[in-house]
Amino acid sequence: MKHNSNFEYDLHLGVLGEKLVKGIFKNPDKVEVKTDFKAKDTGNVFIEYESRGKLSGLATTKAEWYCFVLSNENIIFLKTIKLKELCKQKGLPRRKGGDENTSNGILLPIKQLIKL
Repeated sequence: MKHNSNFEYDLHLGVLGEKLVKGIFKNPDKVEVKTDFKAKDTGNVFIEYESRGKLSGLATTKAEWYCFVLSNENIIFLKTIKLKELCKQKGLPRRKGGDENTSNGILLPIKQLIKL
């Protein structure tokens, strides 16, 4: 999938991912859903922890579970606490991302999510 900086398009993909996943859970508020169709090409997921100078994403979530929708067939679930542990590993690249590159995040290899 090509990079797209169109917020409306990204929002549409995100909503589709949330609908796909949240129907599985009895309490969908306990799941943070991230749709990242680019991850299958890059091999990484972007884990946001700060946006516009304020803590956000993984740093502020109240969700018990994180879900990464990588395609219509590839979905990864893991406990938020486990994701936080993974993101504390040394050597993980930190990058700008999100809308207009206003967020800071960690690039976490998909292989590390799968081998759990």
